[in-house]
Amino acid sequence: MKKPFAVVLLIFIFTSVQAQKNKFNLLIGTYTQSCDSKGIYVYEFDSKTGDFSFKNATEKVINPSYMAVSKDNNFVYSVNEFGAESTVSSFNYNPSSGKLNLINKQSSKGANPCYIINDDKNVIVANYSGGNISVFSKNNDGSLAEAKQLVQHYGKGTNAQRQKGPHAHMVGFSPDKKFVLSSDLGNDKVYSYAYNPNATSTVLEIKDSISVKSGSGPRHLTFSKDGKFVYLLQELDGALTVFSYSNGTLKKIDETTILSKDFKGNFSAADIHISPDGKFLYASNRGEANNITIFKILKNGKLQLNGQTSTLGKGPRNFAIDPSGNFLLVAHQFTNDVVIFKRNKKTGLLIDTGKKIALCSPVCLVFTKN
Repeated sequence: MKKPFAVVLLIFIFTSVQAQKNKFNLLIGTYTQSCDSKGIYVYEFDSKTGDFSFKNATEKVINPSYMAVSKDNNFVYSVNEFGAESTVSSFNYNPSSGKLNLINKQSSKGANPCYIINDDKNVIVANYSGGNISVFSKNNDGSLAEAKQLVQHYGKGTNAQRQKGPHAHMVGFSPDKKFVLSSDLGNDKVYSYAYNPNATSTVLEIKDSISVKSGSGPRHLTFSKDGKFVYLLQELDGALTVFSYSNGTLKKIDETTILSKDFKGNFSAADIHISPDGKFLYASNRGEANNITIFKILKNGKLQLNGQTSTLGKGPRNFAIDPSGNFLLVAHQFTNDVVIFKRNKKTGLLIDTGKKIALCSPVCLVFTKN
């Protein structure tokens, strides 16, 4: 009788371990002033079924509209987008409970921070209205020191409403962490900075910059899985530009668009991500479009249009693909929900699961280990 019991016990343990491997934490950052929101919410997400369950939430965190998680999964860093009074916050993070406890905050040194990244040494923030990049040292307890470097962008674009001055919209590490790239919506440029993580003041040192089409408004970029190509999404004209990349230098090789040929309405290109297998690229569009365009990534780095689907909501400012690649989740700023799509890994196409997370003004999705 003991042997069958032992076998059943082993099967139960194995099944439990496998089930746990399928589960991740999903952190959701929100805007907190347009409706009732506590700030950052943590859900458990099952990457096999697309099911989710609430775990925890912060209290009274102002507009955590973009977040980054430390490599050891012990700390979360967020911007607090609040005009001239904007800050950057650090939190202790317990993945098991989903509990987030504020450690400290620092001035962002630029109005309306909209993007944040981190490594073992530093936290780096793009300040949209300030048109600059701020760099903060990490202390041993995960707290942030005051900004030790401020990199100011200059110039303007041809769009009188949106490009009166520089608008740093993103910062991102190169795959080898030797460079930080920054797209600026206000002056139609992408900057490449040599990254010196241990420097006391000059952490970012300009290496190169490249201009894109006037009035296009560079917003977000992402690297191909092999690190040889960069894909840049432009908010103001919907262009999607392909660059070859080597040692901090970009060279344009192709350009396409996320707009369908017959589209006539208002639009605002938003987010861009590549599937974990590196085969497909996705880009979201807001305004009256409210869709995601899907591209197949060819061997030469160029893109082949593969389809387009409605995001089933308004204002898909941010979306994320879960680490397994099974699901794509879209955060809708204006319809107050996160819609969950199943991904076809062979075609890259998206299928509505009928599942959604109802939440006030979600604008940032980040998966972590639970």
